[in-house]
Amino acid sequence: MAKNRVTHAIIMAAGFGTRMQPLTTTTPKPLLTVNGITMIESVIQNLRANHIEQIYIVVGYLKDQFAFLTTKYPHIHLITNPYYAQCNNIASLYMARQYIPDAIILDADQYINDATVLHPDFDLSGYNAVWTDQFTKEWLLTTDDQGIITHCARNGGVHGYRLYSISRWNHADGVRLQHYLVDELQQHHTDLYWDDVALFQHPAAFQLKAYPMPRGAVREFDSIAELAQVDPTYAKYL
Repeated sequence: MAKNRVTHAIIMAAGFGTRMQPLTTTTPKPLLTVNGITMIESVIQNLRANHIEQIYIVVGYLKDQFAFLTTKYPHIHLITNPYYAQCNNIASLYMARQYIPDAIILDADQYINDATVLHPDFDLSGYNAVWTDQFTKEWLLTTDDQGIITHCARNGGVHGYRLYSISRWNHADGVRLQHYLVDELQQHHTDLYWDDVALFQHPAAFQLKAYPMPRGAVREFDSIAELAQVDPTYAKYL
């Protein structure tokens, strides 16, 4: 039985998307289209399909290009991260920290194929993940028999759950995460990913769970070649 329910979403959309240049020279990565829909709208529409309509989007690079979302979709709010060029994405979540409790937090530059992976009900705070027996360079989670995360390997590995940038935070954990975000930035740890805070900096303060999802339900693109595998219109850039 789920103990908690997501009431709103935070979408991280402030980054440069440098690995996608030249596509991102004039267009933010989340606004690149995949098979006719922008990445960020694939996130928004699947959130709305789960009745998660109150959405806070943290913007920075080419921020004005996101303004149309506030008129196209009800209950969209933009939050500007003025530090996006100097800090890692810990600064983006810091700017939206008041909304962390009871939130689902997602990156904007992913393509959602399956609305069920964004369901609002959950028991423990934690991350969506996909089991892999093959080597991955992405962050890899180790869990116990109850799915509780016991270790995260930053450099990847085999035989574990590959972490995806979809996470849910209950109220108490959200308040704790707020506190530690402020603490880390006061110590000038501006190079951190915000996920570092719970998974590496203060793991003993959280009991996080890995939520398995089907392979291919979410696509993350780190290169134009990966994008072209899903949307052939990008092949001309290879």
